[in-house]
Amino acid sequence: MIDRILQFSIRWRILIVVLALVLVGVGLYSAVKLPIDAVPDVTTNQVQINTVAPAFTPLEMEKYVTFPIEVA
Repeated sequence: MIDRILQFSIRWRILIVVLALVLVGVGLYSAVKLPIDAVPDVTTNQVQINTVAPAFTPLEMEKYVTFPIEVA
């Protein structure tokens, strides 16, 4: 199998060189067009919620106020 591939490559070496150059050209074109940020945005979106409800226990406050706001 390898022998046949080598014979084909030797016989059609111009075709192989042209295909290799096309492949390199496509790779260079893709590398140039690749959108890459030098410094990506790594900030997180955070909100702090302070609630006061003397009638609720801490567990009720989390269940009825804090958790619904977090998942909204």
